[in-house]
Amino acid sequence: MAIIGLDHVNIRTTDLARTQAFFTQVLGLTVGWRPDFSFGGAWLYAGGKDVVHLVEVSRAGTASKGSSLDHFAFAIDDYEDARRRLEAAGIAYEAGAAPNGGIRQFFVTEFNGVTFELNCRDPGGGA
Repeated sequence: MAIIGLDHVNIRTTDLARTQAFFTQVLGLTVGWRPDFSFGGAWLYAGGKDVVHLVEVSRAGTASKGSSLDHFAFAIDDYEDARRRLEAAGIAYEAGAAPNGGIRQFFVTEFNGVTFELNCRDPGGGA
């Protein structure tokens, strides 16, 4: 067996509509096909691939930052557009850059307490 890539992340939420709106309206993911599970949820797609699975739950979980699974990351193609979208939505973020890596980053914690990173690779190699 060989791992060939990350398939998806799963987010549990007590407010499916709000969580779905954040990931679709702010981050630009799209709602797509999802199996007919017996519980509420949505599968969100980037291109033709489901990358975020939302599961509706009745009780909130704990925040990811500082836990064993601290965050996940998305690769993005436009750093300034991401900044504009986050700011227009009033979403707090922490901007940064990976040392010597040519990667500019935003760290965001959405209202379910899930922290994720947006990484924009600079084709020129500088950050």
